[in-house]
Amino acid sequence: MSNQKKRNFQIEAFKHRVVVDPKYADKTWKILEHAIDEIYNHNASGLSFEELYRNAYNMVLHKFGERLYTGLVTTMTAHLKEISNSIEAAQGDMFLEELNRKWNDHNKALQMIRDILMYMDRTYIPSNQKTPVHELGLNLWRDNIIHFIKIQMRLLNTLLELVKKERTGEVINRGLMRNIIKMLMDLGSSVYQEDFEKPFLEVSAEFYRGESQKFIECCDCGEYLKKAERRLNEEIERVTHYLDAKSEAKITNVVEKEMIANHMLRLVHMENSGLVNMLLDDKYEDLGRMYNLFRRVPNGLSTIRDVMTSHLRETGKQLVTDPERLKDPVEFVQRLLDEKDKDDSIISLAFNNDKTFQNALNSSFEYFINLNARSPEFISLFVDDKLRKGLKDVSEEDVEIILDKVMMLFRYLQEKDVFEKYYKQHLAKRLLSGKTVSDDAERSLIVKLKTECGYQFTSKLEGMFTDMRTSQDTMQGFYAKYPELVDGPTLVVQVLTTGSWPTQPSATCNLPAEMSALCEKFRSYYLGTHTGRRLSWQTNMGTADIKATFGKGQKHELNVSTYQMCVLMLFNNADRLSYKEIEQATEIPASDLKRCLQSMACVKGKNVLRKEPMSKDIGEDDAFFVNDKFTSKFYKVKIGTVVAQKESEPEKQETRQRVEEDRKPQIEAAIVRIMKSRRVLDHNNIITEVTKQLQSRFLANPTEIKKRIESLIERDFLERDANDRKLYRYLA
Repeated sequence: MSNQKKRNFQIEAFKHRVVVDPKYADKTWKILEHAIDEIYNHNASGLSFEELYRNAYNMVLHKFGERLYTGLVTTMTAHLKEISNSIEAAQGDMFLEELNRKWNDHNKALQMIRDILMYMDRTYIPSNQKTPVHELGLNLWRDNIIHFIKIQMRLLNTLLELVKKERTGEVINRGLMRNIIKMLMDLGSSVYQEDFEKPFLEVSAEFYRGESQKFIECCDCGEYLKKAERRLNEEIERVTHYLDAKSEAKITNVVEKEMIANHMLRLVHMENSGLVNMLLDDKYEDLGRMYNLFRRVPNGLSTIRDVMTSHLRETGKQLVTDPERLKDPVEFVQRLLDEKDKDDSIISLAFNNDKTFQNALNSSFEYFINLNARSPEFISLFVDDKLRKGLKDVSEEDVEIILDKVMMLFRYLQEKDVFEKYYKQHLAKRLLSGKTVSDDAERSLIVKLKTECGYQFTSKLEGMFTDMRTSQDTMQGFYAKYPELVDGPTLVVQVLTTGSWPTQPSATCNLPAEMSALCEKFRSYYLGTHTGRRLSWQTNMGTADIKATFGKGQKHELNVSTYQMCVLMLFNNADRLSYKEIEQATEIPASDLKRCLQSMACVKGKNVLRKEPMSKDIGEDDAFFVNDKFTSKFYKVKIGTVVAQKESEPEKQETRQRVEEDRKPQIEAAIVRIMKSRRVLDHNNIITEVTKQLQSRFLANPTEIKKRIESLIERDFLERDANDRKLYRYLA
């Protein structure tokens, strides 16, 4: 094989030129034109598509592409003109039916024609920048049918009329509508927009403008919002059924503008049914609807928020300034908590827990709680009431809920240090009288206060608990050392660290001889075990249990204050005592003595003494006797127990003065801290910085800050700048 000679093949051109029949193009086009006619006339079943494809292929191959393309345009145009006449002739409801049917026919014909002319579509059309067959068919349909003067307006009016019918409750053929709208979309987004969408939106705006005007005149706010919501949902549903998805935002904007945005203020302020009425009547569903509709329009939510805020501030202002409501502090705070619960529910259930609404609620509460200077005192009294008796038999979870609510009100207080003052006084009374419901609840609240305000705020409160524990151990040690004392009167002493407990004016009081001896024994025991300490008795803070026998051998155990015990013990040696004699024997301060005699002689059911003359007030010429006729169905009788009560005006002034005094070193410390880090600072910035640093405890008064700056300058902590009097320098 390898030895055989290799052969070279050569391909030569034809010796003669191939001549195409000059009438070839005409003949071939005639065949194709006839085929197109048959396709449009629904007689395509007899055609050989293979043969037709070959003919079209050969025409393009033999450079007759232009002839084929122009012939196609002419033939299709002629057919479409016939179709337009047929559509135009259709009457009434048949108009859209005919248009839809002819459109479907045209699409099928276009598909077959595109298959036949596929080669032209792939080669001739791209190279000559012509419109592809399918697109050409759509453009011709657009120009000859949709934009045909007699069809264009009729089509638009028919579509808009159908939408109007549907809006007024009639049932229309949605399938047909969907097909016609899809046809417009298939012809290009500009056709859909110009020939239908733009006029549709204009007509819709007009429709909803008129409807909203009619509704707002005859409906209340809740009804109007329901109708607006229903219309909005209908339009969204209409889009899903037969409009372009991109139209949704446009048509909903129209409804929102005409039905909501243009009537916003009128709706929220509507008499007897607007936003304020909804808030007062807890109409969560209507409020939720208003929120969801208004959030769709510019400034919608801020409109609701502003009206809600002004309503809350007005309501709150009435709550905290109405003299009738200030009579009972516990009731006062409970009303605030009820109002907060109600407002929280509205924001949670109707306003989707919107943070901006929560902030508005918080700022409103902070505004009106601080309008009443006694709010810190009242909140402390509320806590006192709950921890004395209000939380008995309440589960731990519920206790925590109540304490959390108290803390929420506490956060709104600008003068937290005033609350601390009162809280400390009330806590001291609870601990000393053993009247607290639960140590756990007390500690839980202190932990919450510590988390909120830091260690400094609660260190003294924690010190009070430490003292109570230490006192128990001290008493055990005392009775262990003197076991013989068990048979006599029982003494329980609480040793309080001066700095931790609220300072009480120490009033002297002559104790009964048997108690006085016992107290002296305790004093020598305590000072013997603790060096360098000093004890001073706070008799005004103590209580006593004494056994008493009245007429007919009636026996009771009386729970009284130390002062009351001193008075009652005098009657062991006398049947009658005048006010002057009691005052001289006990040396109890006059105001306290009158109060203690009043509670024992003038309170029905607790009147273990009787006085002459009988009256509600104690006079200096009154005489007192043991009430032999005293009876009670209880063996143990509490008389004039120490209860937390609202302060009198002088006491209030005194507390306020103590608070102001306590603030001075705190303001000075803040100024020094700031100046130490800044070295040089102007007056206004110092005021701003100090206020900011101290706002977790109280709202510092700029005048007081200025006084403290002057005081620090006098003591050489700061100096004024030589050139600028408003500039301060720190002196190390």
